[in-house]
Amino acid sequence: MLRFKIKELIAKKEFAEGKRITIGDVADATGLHRMTLSKMINQRGYNTGTEHLDRLCAYFGCQVGDLVEYVANKKSSSSRRS
Repeated sequence: MLRFKIKELIAKKEFAEGKRITIGDVADATGLHRMTLSKMINQRGYNTGTEHLDRLCAYFGCQVGDLVEYVANKKSSSSRRS
């Protein structure tokens, strides 16, 4: 599963710029809808397109690997075979 590290990037940008940055600020700057950003932040396994990644990387001045990380899916113990 892919996990978006938008919260972490917002925190870094806030520290670097010395001001609070909201999801609305990111939405306005990138042209992405606030709901899309909220889903990327809060919904496990949210699927998005490369255009969204491109806009976010441009806004944060980062590489895709700074924005997205791969997290292996954990299998529940009930789905394991004995």
